[in-house]
Amino acid sequence: MSVSLTENAARQIKKQLAKRGKGIGLKLGVKKSGCSGYAYVLDYADTLNEDDTIFEKYDVKVIVPKNDLEFVNGIELDYRREGINEAFKFNNPNVKGTCGCGESFSV
Repeated sequence: MSVSLTENAARQIKKQLAKRGKGIGLKLGVKKSGCSGYAYVLDYADTLNEDDTIFEKYDVKVIVPKNDLEFVNGIELDYRREGINEAFKFNNPNVKGTCGCGESFSV
């Protein structure tokens, strides 16, 4: 199992955690949503659960709940600026389709 992030994503996560003033990393998961089936969920992680898996790169921890690992295995989390928009981007090799609005995906 692997989850990776780009240097831009790591820099943004560090920046957000510093601004927040606490947190051990970023929690990445999925939830059933949208017309394609699943959507990504990002949140701050203040604690670890016993079923969490930790991936670390560029001194940043990405925490994934065990039940969500199959959906994000191999994913690369990026952070990009496109015009005036800035956002995390998910480069997920498991995705077989996305909805037209880009809010959900299927595996």
